[in-house]
Amino acid sequence: MKIFLLAILLLIELNANDYIKNNTCKACHPTIYSEFYNSSHRKASIFEDPIHKAVWDLHPNKQKGSYTCAKCHTPSDLELLKKLKENKKALPIKNIVQTHEAISCVYCHSIKSIEKHEKVNTNILTKEKKVFFAANEENKELKDKKYKDEVSMFGMMKKTSGSPYHTIDYSNEDFYTGKMCMGCHQKLQNNNNFDLCRVDMKGAQNEEKNCITCHMPKVKGTATSIKITDTHRFHGFASASNNQDLLTKYVKIKFKEKSDNFEIAIKNESSHNLFLQPLRLAQLRVNVLRGDKRIKLDTKSFMRIIGKDGKPTMPWLANSVVKNNMIKANENRVITYDFKLKANDSIEVVFGYYKVNPKMWKKLKLENDKKSTKFNILKSEFYKSSK
Repeated sequence: MKIFLLAILLLIELNANDYIKNNTCKACHPTIYSEFYNSSHRKASIFEDPIHKAVWDLHPNKQKGSYTCAKCHTPSDLELLKKLKENKKALPIKNIVQTHEAISCVYCHSIKSIEKHEKVNTNILTKEKKVFFAANEENKELKDKKYKDEVSMFGMMKKTSGSPYHTIDYSNEDFYTGKMCMGCHQKLQNNNNFDLCRVDMKGAQNEEKNCITCHMPKVKGTATSIKITDTHRFHGFASASNNQDLLTKYVKIKFKEKSDNFEIAIKNESSHNLFLQPLRLAQLRVNVLRGDKRIKLDTKSFMRIIGKDGKPTMPWLANSVVKNNMIKANENRVITYDFKLKANDSIEVVFGYYKVNPKMWKKLKLENDKKSTKFNILKSEFYKSSK
């Protein structure tokens, strides 16, 4: 009876709105909704992401009244997208869509395919109402999974499957390879035809290891309250912005001692460069603990700086790479420290990153933003000299 009443209420809401709100999904997917609510997808707008806002405040398109970032940062704001398409003044207005569902549940689960373009790809959405794509290895060939109660063992066993509120299409291969993420995350070019960021599409071809398996790993907890499952795909979207602990396993650190020096090796086991956004700055910090002394060795920094005429610039002005020593996909970067260790020395190795390069704090007016100025520790290891 309880499920029946819930079904009636939600069906009324689904039929009353062309655009299904995230709160509707919350009724049956409370765990997933909770993860999503704290994710960078929910916080993708200028009203929730201070770094995105800082860059947008300096963007020339703001003065022109055209929020061209909407395609990926707030695709759920249909009114804003309509204005952009009609070449009207289109600036974000603080509302429930911008603050609570900039990239909504419905939007991502409606991506039918990816249309490739030079500057940025385009997500092609299904035109079928209340039909959403999802991944389920057991039902991979099923295109129209509907709600039903399955009774067996002379009525003693009851099994519920599907959803009473929408149809599920499990046959979309892009939801298994991670290609559905590539509409927004594969590349972005500015008007100088320069790649601000780019991810190799090969990382979204293998079902065993791709964008989804790394950034949305299977975690404990049921995917829905209708059918209880042991695990579900993590919808907090592990990244440098959130839940980075789920990604640390793709970074390996090794220590090797030699007679007159020692080496620290950092292995990036992901299928793309360790950090993709040019604002990021990764650092390796090493200290030698000798008795009561703490000997700080030179900090090693890893970055990709874009600019023009050999100088760093804002993204829309850039036409070249000024510096790039970021650790590449599947690279094992070895750093040698010309420091002779002694018996009983301990070596502290810390590898982490800034979301915003400290040299950009003042330019972006982020010097007082805690998340932008915080040094995030990705890995911390201790080693002992073998002498």
